[in-house]
Amino acid sequence: MNRRSGRSVIIASDFRSVKRPGPEPVRVPARAVIMRSVRAAGMRNLRMVVSYVGTRFAGWQVQPGRATVQGILEERISRMLQEPVRIAGAGRTDAGVHARAQVANVFVSSRIPVPGLLRGLNARLPPDIALMHAEEAPESFHARAGARAKEYLYRISRAEVVSPFDAPFVVPVHGRLDVEAMREAARLFLGTHDFTSFCPADSEIEDKVRTLSVSEVTEDGAEVRYRVIGNGFLRHMVRTLAGTLILAGRGRLDSGSIPHILKARDRRQAGPVAPARGLVLERVLYEGVS
Repeated sequence: MNRRSGRSVIIASDFRSVKRPGPEPVRVPARAVIMRSVRAAGMRNLRMVVSYVGTRFAGWQVQPGRATVQGILEERISRMLQEPVRIAGAGRTDAGVHARAQVANVFVSSRIPVPGLLRGLNARLPPDIALMHAEEAPESFHARAGARAKEYLYRISRAEVVSPFDAPFVVPVHGRLDVEAMREAARLFLGTHDFTSFCPADSEIEDKVRTLSVSEVTEDGAEVRYRVIGNGFLRHMVRTLAGTLILAGRGRLDSGSIPHILKARDRRQAGPVAPARGLVLERVLYEGVS
């Protein structure tokens, strides 16, 4: 069963039981259990902001035999500090998805100053990953469990010719797009809804209710941009929202049908999953942090 803690969402498969006095065990994130197991007296919790171009990666999360952002970070930090580390990321971006400001945290015993960590790690990272910021964090800080919301941006280009400097980060759509229809459809995603229609049909997550506080379509020259902020997102959810908006812009879907698609809770009713390269995790929001 899926559990909610405050405004963050944690999936049931990510939990383990921890015995406490009382009739029932307490359920805590499995990754948190792993991280606690490597802590020792004097270990530091470091909060990091990571930027990456996701084109060649199989996503954020470690996958055996595949290049992932988390995997490379853990390997390079471990090699640099000469100690095993486990990193927790705020969001598990899919293969090909980018991040401007992914947030992560890691416990280390090394006393290396933060500026030295920044310089040393960036010198060891490939050009498509950069550690933008690092700082000491309270022991209680956990990048995923503490996240209040995430902001994503999806970029669509209507240009006849897309510059190769933009091509890795936009999805070209040829022909007319009714941007006002897209705006109307985007507004109907606002609020708290069951987003079953906007995630894979085989999703094992039971609770698919999420709250979107921002869902807006804007124009910037030849680009159409979809910006969305929510307290949590299902797998492929943002890209399916974007794919549905593109259908509305092309006149293949009535903007007014969005409430019916939401109520149907049927993946077949929504649009396709839009290509990964147009999506960027822009930032992760926390209580008391702008």
